[in-house]
Amino acid sequence: MKGYYGQYGGQFVAETLIPALDELEEAFKAFKKNKAAKEELNRYLKDYAGRPTPLYLAKNLSNQLNINIYLKREDLLHSGAHKINNTLGQIILAKFMGKKRIIAETGAGQHGVATATAAALMGLECVIYMGEKDAERQRPNLLRMKLLGAEVRIVKKGSRTLKSAINEALRDWVKNIRTTHYLIGSVVGPYPFPQIVAYFQSVIGREARKQILSKQKSLPDAVIACVGGGSNAIGIFSGFLKDKTVKLYGVEAGGEGLELGKHSAALTKGRPGIMHGALSYLLQDDDGQVSLVHSISAGLDYPGVGPVHSFLKDSGRVKYGVCFDDEALEAFKMLSQLEGIIPALESSHALGYLIKNKEDFARKTVIVNLSGRGDKDLPILEGIYV
Repeated sequence: MKGYYGQYGGQFVAETLIPALDELEEAFKAFKKNKAAKEELNRYLKDYAGRPTPLYLAKNLSNQLNINIYLKREDLLHSGAHKINNTLGQIILAKFMGKKRIIAETGAGQHGVATATAAALMGLECVIYMGEKDAERQRPNLLRMKLLGAEVRIVKKGSRTLKSAINEALRDWVKNIRTTHYLIGSVVGPYPFPQIVAYFQSVIGREARKQILSKQKSLPDAVIACVGGGSNAIGIFSGFLKDKTVKLYGVEAGGEGLELGKHSAALTKGRPGIMHGALSYLLQDDDGQVSLVHSISAGLDYPGVGPVHSFLKDSGRVKYGVCFDDEALEAFKMLSQLEGIIPALESSHALGYLIKNKEDFARKTVIVNLSGRGDKDLPILEGIYV
């Protein structure tokens, strides 16, 4: 069925949004067939964003854990995370549609910075919605968005995190639908957004597959990525989904424990429900209300997940697990001190899962998607390491 991954996905939105989603779907289909638009995107990905990113053999960490560990270095991209892949793609798509104004939401700020960056490059008006709680703990990215010329609107109601920011962005889009493109940052939201974001992030998986075959002459035993909404994960998984010998692991935020309200592990502890225009696994209380969530990582602090991950969980193709706050912090410290690479707290969850389960991966070849760099997280870490 169009717009669904198994039973998940769909368009659970107000009737006023349906024409805009139909317009977006048709434009996306035309974009994929347009040679000039695709060449423009590939040129910016290479010469502006810095693709292809390296696939780096982390020798010190490998020796420490007795695992052959490769890091897909999305942290080396311009603006500091994989988010730029999607924002460059959607900005060019917005131009293709004749839109002059861009709105977006952000949690950790990485998507907001990448959107502000691409909008500045293309000369488009840009408004970013950010929860008050996230703005406090991601101050460097808040400043970067403003320096790039974006208007940042702080959301002070609801959870004051990513969920509230998405709510406000959707309200803005309803009011300004003719002139505005809503640049969603993850594989969430109503169809066709999950498909669009997955398409623009699939470059990670294509590169990683080609690179590991060049370096190892064989596919990896496993690929691991963190999952909030799930864009970096589906990006790298897409390169290996058809390779049944490659085990895929998605890692959610276990936060401070698996009691409701203390974590963000929608796939691990949630059940199907509707939020932000799609049916997917969702953290809810006994009355079906969306639960408050927690993660030390602002980018994983979200009660839902992309519908494609819900399908991959039910199908068994991807195994989803959790990494707790303290385990992510330990991984953050270990990679920084062994390899001289400071990872984002989001990526630290993927590393933390690998470290926690190191016996299961002993002597295996594993790719970890290092989705972003960690300097944005320094305000969170000041009270822990300094």
